Amino acid sequence: MQRVGLATVLVVACVAVAFPLVWMMLGSLKTPAESLHTPPVWWPAHPSAEAYRTVARVVSVGRSFRNSAIIAGVTTLGILVTSLMAGYVFAKYRFRGRNALFAAVVATMFLPPIVTLIPLYRMIGWLGVDGRLIGVILPNLANAFGIFLMRQFIKGVPDELIDAARLDGASELRIVFRVVAPTVMPAIAALTLFAFVYHWNSYLWPLTVLQGNTDQYPIVLSLGRLLSYTRSAQNTNQVMAGAALAVLPPLVLFVVLQRFFVRTLARTGLTG
Repeated sequence: MQRVGLATVLVVACVAVAFPLVWMMLGSLKTPAESLHTPPVWWPAHPSAEAYRTVARVVSVGRSFRNSAIIAGVTTLGILVTSLMAGYVFAKYRFRGRNALFAAVVATMFLPPIVTLIPLYRMIGWLGVDGRLIGVILPNLANAFGIFLMRQFIKGVPDELIDAARLDGASELRIVFRVVAPTVMPAIAALTLFAFVYHWNSYLWPLTVLQGNTDQYPIVLSLGRLLSYTRSAQNTNQVMAGAALAVLPPLVLFVVLQRFFVRTLARTGLTG
């Protein structure tokens, strides 16, 4: 009886979580009349991809996806590299002020992003990269959460394994990327997922840096143009189609990395 109750709770939770996504996908295939029908039409009578064609024409989906892929991809790669290296230093090196420095890094996780928006923007302006994709990417190449996560996992890597690599003549960089990285692959996969999804969906920072340069807009900003185009409630299906396109890459990445993600969550609570 307890298992039945648990299974029921899990099913209800899964339905509640999946319902918005399913409703969005179905809504994108409806006609405008079906989108406005009362009571709601759950399944489109004649599924159509016309809304997706309209979105592709209005939003310039190809260019917007390219910009999003550059921002999210390069930023994620930078976070992985810096988090691995810094996490390795904090986990395996002994130096004066290590704990205080690590505490300062962790403390930055508690700062709301809006607090650092103006200082970062002034830095981007001083570097002369405002209005460009590099200006969106540059301040996000290091991440406190990534450093914290990698440090926690790298602490579990045996010191004997690292010492053996040093005796074989491996450099510290080679140890990090050829010895340590494969050992903490679940954490790397989880951090990849976290970083990619966050920066793919980022809105305020790209909007601030790009300053109306629509050719550089990622897909999340470009969808704002779709909202102005579809002010009528009759075009709800087009809004749903744009949202479905925007959510597709993170969703695919999650499906690919989910086994690593679950394994990381299971191990995090056991790591000192």
